[in-house]
Amino acid sequence: MAAIVEPTVSIVGLPGSGKTTFLAALWHLIQSGEIATRLRFGSMSNEDYAYLNQIVKLWRRATEQGRTQIAGMKSVSMNLVDGDDRPIRVNFPDVPGEDYRRMWEDRTVDEELAENLGASNIMLLVNGDRIKAPAWITERLHLAGLVETGPAEEPARWEPRLAPTQVQLVDLLQHLMRRPLDRGSRRLAVMIGAWDQVEGEGLSPMDFQAAKLPLLDQYLKSGRDGWTFRTYGLSAQGGEFDENDENNAAAKTRADANRLRELDTLSTRIRLLQGGAESHDLTEPLEWLMGDR
Repeated sequence: MAAIVEPTVSIVGLPGSGKTTFLAALWHLIQSGEIATRLRFGSMSNEDYAYLNQIVKLWRRATEQGRTQIAGMKSVSMNLVDGDDRPIRVNFPDVPGEDYRRMWEDRTVDEELAENLGASNIMLLVNGDRIKAPAWITERLHLAGLVETGPAEEPARWEPRLAPTQVQLVDLLQHLMRRPLDRGSRRLAVMIGAWDQVEGEGLSPMDFQAAKLPLLDQYLKSGRDGWTFRTYGLSAQGGEFDENDENNAAAKTRADANRLRELDTLSTRIRLLQGGAESHDLTEPLEWLMGDR
């Protein structure tokens, strides 16, 4: 019997990056068997079934994950099988985005988070539609010149959470290559999410990374910390979902959600772009992250 190898993938992302949605879409994909995938489902613990079935129900209904689902994020471990029928155990230590924010703001990491970040490979989720861009001095000066002079206002106090997205991401990746989190050379899959919302700019995922996240792009391409990386465009939803009505009587419904619910094959909601190719297979970056086994 073939031995089970145990590569590990950590899903990393700032608040609102879409980690729960990614897991829900992946679970639907490998459980439904609607389309061929690089990795197939093998087995999983009953406890993990309960959690994933909870979040996938909302995904199939084209409804955003509620606070209950996001607050209850947990590590998930599943056994997958590759194209050569080799069993592979993959762990997804899914840590709330707020933990990464505290790591950035307070410069501390607790024992549990350190253990979760000790994976050999990293999947970095970035919400492409929520990137906080740098505030360029020249632009601020230009805008100031267009505004009539009024009473002097007290300058807003700067806080770490106000830093541009790319600064926080590069800092996080540098932490992962320093003690106590350093595990040597690693593979990194940069997943630019909400691709359906940003693809209208006409950029490939790599070009989008270079244009919108130039600091991250230069850091990775410089090779200074030894990351082997790929950049993907990802739409784990395929469009805008209805708002979750959990404790929200005014939750909005969206036309996109109706269209997505009517698809004959729900797995086709998922779109993954890399190197000029497009597929619906979320296991493709996972297979690449596992490397040569």
